[in-house]
Amino acid sequence: MSARLGRRDALITLASSFAALAGAGCARGGRDGEASLWFAYGGTNREVLLSLVGRFNAEQSTYRIKAIYQGDYFEALAKLRTAIAARAAPALTHVVGEVVPYLAQAGTLLPIDETNHVTGDIVPALGQTGCFVRGGERPIICAPFNRSTPIAYYNRTIFDELGLRPPTTWNELVSVARAATVRANDGTVTRHGFACPIDWWFWVALVGQAGGTVIEDDGTPSLGGEAGVRALEFWQRLVHEERTMKPPPGRDYNAWQATNTDFLAGRVAMIWTSTAFLKYLETNAKFPVGAAPLPGDVRKSVPTGGTMFVIPAASSERERPAARAFLQWMMLPRQANEWATRTGYLPVSQKGLAELEASGYYGKHPNDRVALDQLKDAFAWPWAPSLFRIQREAVQPRLEEAVLAQRDARATLDEARRAAGEP
Repeated sequence: MSARLGRRDALITLASSFAALAGAGCARGGRDGEASLWFAYGGTNREVLLSLVGRFNAEQSTYRIKAIYQGDYFEALAKLRTAIAARAAPALTHVVGEVVPYLAQAGTLLPIDETNHVTGDIVPALGQTGCFVRGGERPIICAPFNRSTPIAYYNRTIFDELGLRPPTTWNELVSVARAATVRANDGTVTRHGFACPIDWWFWVALVGQAGGTVIEDDGTPSLGGEAGVRALEFWQRLVHEERTMKPPPGRDYNAWQATNTDFLAGRVAMIWTSTAFLKYLETNAKFPVGAAPLPGDVRKSVPTGGTMFVIPAASSERERPAARAFLQWMMLPRQANEWATRTGYLPVSQKGLAELEASGYYGKHPNDRVALDQLKDAFAWPWAPSLFRIQREAVQPRLEEAVLAQRDARATLDEARRAAGEP
């Protein structure tokens, strides 16, 4: 990626910029009633967001939101650092949940809700209070936007032809992937039974399913202990021993898109990816798409993911009323439901969710229900400022190396643990 934050020098620069500018006002402000929203979406999700912004601007004349695309999540975060250094931060943006504790410690975020008007109706597992351990004991500095869990997608045509059902355990996943894999006479795999990005988010899910915790509540980077090793070895087994899992090329979201492309092309029968891609896959597939919860091992476990709305402290004070008005509007049931049903992300409004259930929406769209039902198996992230650094620096690069190059899983995680413990 052109602007990754997976390097120590980038994070040090980020920290120093935030510390120096925390609480500083933006030197450049827009007109009264106008505010900038930085966002990180492409494709259909971008179109949905822009349509919502357009409707907000059309429905009232007091405020106006300018939505500005900033690349993927990590590119947008890097640009946010630069904007803070220039005292030109947007009035509203959204960041990956794992970086929120880090930004909070640096003092770069303003309280987002002191009146409970924004966050009082939020689905608990998706907001700060439920997404983070003891998240409700702190000032509310973020509100959920595009929130998700990983889910399984499968080609219903292939599964029906083979008499397969979505796996509910690791052992069943091995069996289903074998049955759905097709090999030529020379042994070359022409269709893999399973694919998944070699990514922190999915490894964390596996660790939880194996009974472990990646980062303890006090911030200690245990990386799952034996469960972390088992999770990594499970991937290695599927890729190299079973030869039923196709590791996608590329890194970060390039790998995610490659996984989607292989699935849509029929080169893979089942994938793990985010519920964020639900509508994209359903719309573009030439076969019926099924969705299912992730399987378990000793237990069921999934992380939540996606981003949170935040208000940078280095934004223009003049723009903040418009930003807060738009944020409150987005949390209302109508907008929350429109975003969820047009993208596949989870509905964040409890009242909105009740409306969807009462209308029979999930009976007509059962795939949309999968991630929602999985929330009962979701764990809370620790409120650890090191969480994002551990993800991007200590773990993510080593996962790829261990799986693709068959490096010893235990040695890999021992090394990652040492790197995670560095200040």
